[in-house]
Amino acid sequence: MDLGAITKYSALHAKPNGLILQYGTAGFRTKAEHLDHVMFRMGLLAVLRSKQTKSTIGVMVTASHNPEEDNGVKLVDPLGEMLAPSWEEHATCLANAEEQDMQRVLIDISEKEAVNLQQDAFVVIGRDTRPSSEKLSQSVIDGVTVLGGQFHDYGLLTTPQLHYMVYCRNTGGRYGKATIEGYYQKLSKAFVELTKQASCSGDEYRSLKVDCANGIGALKLREMEHYFSQGLSVQLFNDGSKGKLNHLCGADFVKSHQKPPQDRIVYYYHDADGHFHLIDGDKIATLISSFLKELLVEIGESLNIGVVQTAYANGSSTRYLEEVMKVPVYCTKTGVKHLHHKAQEFDIGVYFEANGHGTALFSTAVEMKIKQSAEQLEDKKRKAAKMLENIIDLFNQAAGDAISDMLVIEAILALKGLTVQQWDALYTDLPNRQLKVQVADRRVISTTDAERQAVTPPGLQEAINDLVKKYKLSRAFVRPSGTEDVVRVYAEADSQESADHLAHEVSLAVFQLAGGIGERPQPGF
Repeated sequence: MDLGAITKYSALHAKPNGLILQYGTAGFRTKAEHLDHVMFRMGLLAVLRSKQTKSTIGVMVTASHNPEEDNGVKLVDPLGEMLAPSWEEHATCLANAEEQDMQRVLIDISEKEAVNLQQDAFVVIGRDTRPSSEKLSQSVIDGVTVLGGQFHDYGLLTTPQLHYMVYCRNTGGRYGKATIEGYYQKLSKAFVELTKQASCSGDEYRSLKVDCANGIGALKLREMEHYFSQGLSVQLFNDGSKGKLNHLCGADFVKSHQKPPQDRIVYYYHDADGHFHLIDGDKIATLISSFLKELLVEIGESLNIGVVQTAYANGSSTRYLEEVMKVPVYCTKTGVKHLHHKAQEFDIGVYFEANGHGTALFSTAVEMKIKQSAEQLEDKKRKAAKMLENIIDLFNQAAGDAISDMLVIEAILALKGLTVQQWDALYTDLPNRQLKVQVADRRVISTTDAERQAVTPPGLQEAINDLVKKYKLSRAFVRPSGTEDVVRVYAEADSQESADHLAHEVSLAVFQLAGGIGERPQPGF
């Protein structure tokens, strides 16, 4: 390790005094102008991780659904998964080290993780379309090269596409070709194979309007369009030709405001009366897991399938899955890494956050079993096994991927002959309301039972329990935000009026018992 060169380069990417950042599920995120030093240092860390794992590591420059002026960075581990928790700690430590401590921190990480510094390192880099991303990815490259790592800069990619590239490179091409064409070919081939088997009921010619949040998805979907057969027409909106990234559009906006983007994957439509209907991650998980279960029954395989939800999942979706579809449901803390980790415990694990971020995971044993079934079973069963094989190929196993999720959903709707309205009618969501309460210190709130019960401050959970008893089919929970001093409140009940009242009353309890600041929560929405 050439410590002199590292020190010299590091001075060109100096850390602002007093800035402290935390590596979380989404990596680092903050205002773009504060990230130059972090990018350089994540280039260094990626090289160390690559040397330690003897594998290609990914670095993605993005802040996903954050505003355009923000940016961020996250590392991708060898099988396309999120960075290991112990290395998240190293990332935080390295990003926050003062200039004079940089060398010591790098040596500490290398020694703690037994990194062979003579080992070759290879890092792949991708970025989104933010104005700041190109310059910041160059800072990553500076970090990679000063530690002697080799790199390939893919330029503009979606985050799941970078996860795919890492997975392909570390499996010797068995998963697919580590090129953007390879990604498009793998997904489109599986989609075309699947939809060939659809009878022409439901929406015969499927036309899909996609809100691209003025981001990278627009570029990539446009590139992919010509890979589809005539069965799917995709119209792009908020495609970045005008309008700001994520401004009044995108999955998070649609979910939280319950209205269409102004002109992550959520489906929505307007009914004949002009009412807005959102089909969120719960409905997506229900459609996909139900279809997978039907195929397994058809094939005669009794595999272990489970749906993983967070406390934000609508109570109606949980009831429908457990009572109607007989699919077991498990609850974890909020955050993709918790959902993903739990889903890996099953032969087939399906998870989607309410905002539409999610995927289905298939164990290696399941993939092999289904491939064998597709070759060996008699006609009808073989057809079902072939469908399942195509669905496995269609899901980006390296990450939750809105493009592959969209294709899976479109294929299932076509195969089942369902319109979007019929899909939405599988069950009716309980009315709900989400609110935020500003507090002096969010750490006063601690939770248990997958964030559904408040442990501290004393008396808060008892207050929530008493409020919930006042309403039918109701529940409520509170949890601290991961990024700002606010407490998030969720309430659902048998009517919108009741859900709104309950949310407001719980907000008042939080304000009084958890150190609320500013104006007291007001009723009315």
